[in-house]
Amino acid sequence: MNDWRIYRGAGLPHDGVRRLPPPPPWRDFASAGPDTGAGADPSAARRLGVLRRLVENHHPRPEEVEAVNAALYLRRPLLVTGTPGTGKSTLAHAVAHELGLGRVLRWPVVSRTTLGDGLYRYDAIARLQDVQLERAAAADHAPDAGRERRSIGAYVRLGPLGTALLPGSQPRVLLVDELDKGDLDLPNDLLNVLEEGEFLLPELERVADLEPEVEVLTDDGERAVIRHGRVRCTTFPLIVLTSNGERDFPAALLRRCIQLELEPPGEEQLTAMVRAHLGDDAVTDGDELIQRFLDREPGEVIAADQLLNALFLTQHAPRTERVTRDRLADMLMRPLDRPR
Repeated sequence: MNDWRIYRGAGLPHDGVRRLPPPPPWRDFASAGPDTGAGADPSAARRLGVLRRLVENHHPRPEEVEAVNAALYLRRPLLVTGTPGTGKSTLAHAVAHELGLGRVLRWPVVSRTTLGDGLYRYDAIARLQDVQLERAAAADHAPDAGRERRSIGAYVRLGPLGTALLPGSQPRVLLVDELDKGDLDLPNDLLNVLEEGEFLLPELERVADLEPEVEVLTDDGERAVIRHGRVRCTTFPLIVLTSNGERDFPAALLRRCIQLELEPPGEEQLTAMVRAHLGDDAVTDGDELIQRFLDREPGEVIAADQLLNALFLTQHAPRTERVTRDRLADMLMRPLDRPR
């Protein structure tokens, strides 16, 4: 098309949004990928690239492979550090995809995150409201007054960490994303759970005499049975803790983890990444942007997904609009460590 712009800033309503092309593969939330089935991860296509065979044929650095295998063998968490865009989160999806371990359980950490958020949630307010409604119905002799009371399990939902620790024959993959964004106490709070591979739900333990087995909802949206209020793993999950290196972690956590520092992608890795997401033409047409990324100043932080965004968008700007293409590239590949 002659004019790549959908929004023109003219203030006149039009139907140009119908010309909006399909989204970038890594932002396509409607497509679950060609091999999505029971237990598959619908977000893997976005994470790994729609042309997965190119990712599968591209081998990561030896130290990355060794660290993942060390975590698998030793049943220890993998602490992955590196600047934004080095592929820390993608590593968890790549392992789950290659080993057929199903959907990656994702626990994004923010400043307000607590250990309880990862383990489980108990909705005490909803349970209290249901009890009050039942009593009101009984007092009014309502038709449903004699219905059976809901189990306490109806008010419990396991979080990503709690779901990963459920008993199973194969390990689940849990991505604890940006642990360094969390509260100062969170790494220490994790120690016991990571060491013992189990946790207690006091609300279920208190009713264990009446309900020794309680069915609860998991982070997968499925049902799981908890016995005597305790979750104890039989196969320790592959837990990938990511950090942008913005803070130091206590030695007690570090000694329990396999540590891996990811370097920014080199030319071979970067080319494979672009091919996986955008195809061969993007590598040829975007050689200048790729070289610009590789030639960035030492210490300058530009994430690989910034390059992908620039390559995708400049494909839609006409080649005759060289100034526009350069301006878009400058906007999308602005160093993350520089103030505006």
